Amino acid sequence: MSHRSLSEVWERFGPRLPEMAFEPGLVAAVDQHAAAVRDTLGGAEAYHATLGDYALGFLDALREADWREHSGYDYATLRLTAVSWLIREHRLPLGPAAAF
Repeated sequence: MSHRSLSEVWERFGPRLPEMAFEPGLVAAVDQHAAAVRDTLGGAEAYHATLGDYALGFLDALREADWREHSGYDYATLRLTAVSWLIREHRLPLGPAAAF
């Protein structure tokens, strides 16, 4: 598993998770993206082995497309926020400095 890619996603998009407490629409959108990731990876039991690689591939595709993070929520931001939510909910390891 690519801990580096999970750490990058967590550091950049994990701080957005508290916004979900105030935005019901955001909760629904993140939930839909989390479900799509789950379906793509074959279920939650696969996260420990595959979520890092998924995140790495997604981040690489965004870099190739010259995507830039912004304050709003587009498809990419929602997907990466959902990956952060999955990291937290499944307590996936990020490395020694990560905290949930």
